[in-house]
Amino acid sequence: MLMFCFRSNPLFLLLLPLILVISEAFASEGSHVHHRRPVRVPEPVDFDGGDVEVVWGATRRSVAETVPNSTFLLAEKRTYRRDPIDGFKHYTGGWNISQKHYWASVGFTAAPLFIIGGIWLILFGLSLLLICCCYCCCRKEPYGYSRMAYALSLILLILFTIAAIAGCVVLYIGQGKFHNSTTNTLDYVVNQANTTGEKLRDVSEYLSAAKRVGVDQVFLPSDVQTNINNIQSKIDSSATALGSKTQDNSKRIRHLLNSVRLALIIVAAVMLLLAFLGFVFSILGLRGLVYFLVIIGWILVAATFILSGIFVILHNAVADTCVAMDEWVQNPTAHTALDDILPCVDNATAQETLVRSKDVTFRLVSVVNTVITNISNVNIPPSVGPPLYFNQSGPLMPVLCNPFNSDLTNRHCVTGEVDFNNATQVWKSYICQVSSSGLCTTAGRVTPSIYNQMMAGVNVSYGLYNYGPFLVSLQDCSFARQTFNDIYNNHCPGLRRYSKWVYIGLTLVSSAVMLSLIFWVIYARERRHRVYTKQFDRDKAPY
Repeated sequence: MLMFCFRSNPLFLLLLPLILVISEAFASEGSHVHHRRPVRVPEPVDFDGGDVEVVWGATRRSVAETVPNSTFLLAEKRTYRRDPIDGFKHYTGGWNISQKHYWASVGFTAAPLFIIGGIWLILFGLSLLLICCCYCCCRKEPYGYSRMAYALSLILLILFTIAAIAGCVVLYIGQGKFHNSTTNTLDYVVNQANTTGEKLRDVSEYLSAAKRVGVDQVFLPSDVQTNINNIQSKIDSSATALGSKTQDNSKRIRHLLNSVRLALIIVAAVMLLLAFLGFVFSILGLRGLVYFLVIIGWILVAATFILSGIFVILHNAVADTCVAMDEWVQNPTAHTALDDILPCVDNATAQETLVRSKDVTFRLVSVVNTVITNISNVNIPPSVGPPLYFNQSGPLMPVLCNPFNSDLTNRHCVTGEVDFNNATQVWKSYICQVSSSGLCTTAGRVTPSIYNQMMAGVNVSYGLYNYGPFLVSLQDCSFARQTFNDIYNNHCPGLRRYSKWVYIGLTLVSSAVMLSLIFWVIYARERRHRVYTKQFDRDKAPY
């Protein structure tokens, strides 16, 4: 199994491992089984050695297509970016989270912000060092000042402070909406996983009940019970692993999302406080506190630029993933990078699961119809005695419609048969009243006990009949396709929009505070010169 990373989207931290667990569990071997001695019922054609073929439809690739000549590139246009580790050539491999060149190209989209942060850290640090050296070694009395420079520095300081406050507001609102969007997406995926686990457990319970179903001491054949044990073991393993993975991954992702939210709130609050205090201290002429905030802001601005770059990468990776999921859904027969990540089992394993569920359904209906045909609808002489004789009489019971032929192909009901939906009501009219010895005292073809046993068989058959397609959907990836389609339509727009808000807010805050820092220093200098000039003019003024 190809190892893969989950860096592109928080959804893949949960969704892909869950599908992987389901598929691998279905591909595993079954457990040891125990047999019961049944009364034999009519056998269907042996499907293990026959030519039975299941038609999957448009969402399943054929075996011949599992080794394609070419690969359909997901999000090819969107991922056409420069690749810094390939000589800055354009990356043309499409969305592929297991490809290092893909991540290099995504990371390169944030290069401007990283470069700005690095240049700022170095140049402004050197500037501060130079200013300190000049102040300590070459101290001169300040002289003159420009009214224009003083007014302009004050105006720009006010504007950049307002811009920093606006950036903090955008960042705070954006992180809240981004957190809600990611949480809602996670809740949807967890709900999908929980629903899948519940359905798997339901199927397992139906299979377990099928082994116990017996009508008038007629049970399923031993080979069918062996097959039930095998597939039940796989389903139980899948349900258990699915529940465990869901719980563990959801906790880790929620913790990560909460940590990211807290970090962004702290960044917004700290930068807002820094911008406000820097502005106030500059206006009041508190040079010592201004220079202290400059040093702190110098480091925080560089860190915020880097954090902004990280969110640019996250935004682009999320957008790439959303586009890739949509194109994967729209091209179900194409071979893509997702085929190596989503381990949908091969056609043989998927076909086995469907055929086993069909076989059990066919056999259960056969058990019920065997009793109706060979016991209930036969006027057995009293000399035979129970359990075959219970004084059955009256109109003949209709048999249950079997949804499958003996070769397990689909079958249509014929006139005179009852189906899963109306069997309960129709057969009630054939129940007789019984004496203490269990014999019918009124006209009827089944006793209440036999009727209840028949209903158990009908319910289990109906359950397996309904859940068969669900089992296949887990293995041929139609389950994943539907999930991805829902995520793309209902959750991706919010994820893309609000991750953009976050990195725009971070970029605006870091840029505004960076310029504010510069003008703190400029304005403090101009203010000091202005104060000195006024004091100098007063000292020279004649009395």
